[in-house]
Amino acid sequence: MSDVVRPLRADEYEAFLERALVEYAADMVRAGVEPAVARAKSERDHATLLSDGVDTPGHSLYAIVDGGERVGYLWLAERDAELGRSLFVYAIRVDEPYRRRGLGRAAMVFAEEEARRRGFARIGLNVFSGNDVARGLYASLGYRETATYMEKAL
Repeated sequence: MSDVVRPLRADEYEAFLERALVEYAADMVRAGVEPAVARAKSERDHATLLSDGVDTPGHSLYAIVDGGERVGYLWLAERDAELGRSLFVYAIRVDEPYRRRGLGRAAMVFAEEEARRRGFARIGLNVFSGNDVARGLYASLGYRETATYMEKAL
């Protein structure tokens, strides 16, 4: 295990879920989704994907820590895709005061090591448009864009 990442404990799950629901909806709103639609989709997606909380098969939830203090989270899941099985980064968040300290980078390196440990040849993620900081981090780690979804409001 990493000194920056540890498994999320069951007693931390509710706080994780509350934050994840809000932040995923906020990401969608920043990308142009109506707030009520974003909140409903966030609730539906989390309920479906994490049906058994920290014990959901194929999903791994981690706390990102700094000096033992929980300062963010990382959510990984095993997925089947057309190109084969992979590890997918559903979410990575670092609390604002702890950003730009290398914690997000360390958590992503951990995710890559975890993918290798599990025997996966690839790791994937989605990033919303406008999240240039995350896109820069991923590019610096060697990730490449494989698709771009575009729309126009009418």
